[in-house]
Amino acid sequence: MIAKLIVRRLAISLVILFAVSLLIFCATLLLPGDPARAILGQQATPERIAALHQQMHLDQPAWQRYFSWLGGLLTGDLGTSVASGQSVAELLRDRIGASVFLMVAAALISVPAGIALGVWSALRRGRAADTAITGVSLVLAALPEFVIGIALVAFFSTTVLTVLPAVTMSPPGSQVWDFPSQLILPTAVLVLVVTPYIARMMRATMLEVLDSGYVEMARLKGVPERRVILRHALPHAIGPVAQVVAIQLAWMAGGVVVVEFLFRYPGLGQALIDAVNYRDVQVVQAVTMIVAVIYVVVNLLADIVGILANPKLRTGGAS
Repeated sequence: MIAKLIVRRLAISLVILFAVSLLIFCATLLLPGDPARAILGQQATPERIAALHQQMHLDQPAWQRYFSWLGGLLTGDLGTSVASGQSVAELLRDRIGASVFLMVAAALISVPAGIALGVWSALRRGRAADTAITGVSLVLAALPEFVIGIALVAFFSTTVLTVLPAVTMSPPGSQVWDFPSQLILPTAVLVLVVTPYIARMMRATMLEVLDSGYVEMARLKGVPERRVILRHALPHAIGPVAQVVAIQLAWMAGGVVVVEFLFRYPGLGQALIDAVNYRDVQVVQAVTMIVAVIYVVVNLLADIVGILANPKLRTGGAS
C-alpha cells in the first residue's frame, strides 16, 4: 500500500513538472519585444538580428523549440546564454550551489527550531511561554521577508549596530561560504520567515494529539511522560507537520529570490533578475525550471515522509 502511494505521488510529480515546463516556455514566448533586438540594441542591423534569431532558434516553430528545449533539459543541456556566451549550466553552477547552501542552512535551523518551539508551546499550554511563542510567531508570520530583511540590516548593519555586512561581496573565484559573516543576515531572514509557520502548525497538531484517546490511555497505564511524548505523541504529530514543512521549504525556493536581491547574494534569484533585465531567455527558462524542480521534489519528499510517518498506513502496509 505504501509503495503504491509513493509511486502514485512520483507519477503526479512528473506530470506536474511537464506541465510547468510547458507553462514556463509559453510564458517566455509572451514576453513583450524581440529578445534579439533587446540584446543587440536599437542600432543593430537586420543582418545581425537575423543571425541572432538563428542562434537563438527563433526562426523555428514554437513547438519545435519547446521539444528541443525539453530534450536538452532531460539530457542536462540547458542551452547557451546569449548575453554572456557561456553555457547556462556552467553559468548557473556556482549560483545553484550558493542558493542551495543558503536554503539548506536556513532549513537546518528553522525546521528543528520550529518543531521544538511548537512542542514546547503545546506542553506549556496557557502559560507565559506558550503566550510568548504564539504572539511572536504570529507577528513574524504577518511580516513579508523584505520587511524583516530591511529591519535586520537597519539594526545590525547601519543604524544601531555595524557588526554584520549589509550585502554579500565575495571576491571573484571565491565561494559564499568562505565568508560566514555575509551569510548570517540572509539566513536569518529565511529562518525568521519559515520558523513561525512550522511552530504554529506543530503546536496545533501536538495539542490535538495530546488530547487524543491513545495518549490518555498511555498515561493511565503509567507510561512515563517523556516516553508518552516521544513514542506516542510526537510520531503522530510529525506527519501533518511534514506537509507544512514542505510548503515552507518549497516557498524558500521562490522566496530566496527576494532575499538574494535584497542582500545582493550571488544565487539563482540574482541570476534570474539579471537574466530578465538582459532578456536572456535561456537563463530565465533554466532558473525558473530549476526552482520548479526544487519545489516539486521537496513536496514529493514531504508526501513520502507523511506516508511513512502515518501509523495507519504503516499498519495497513504491514498487514
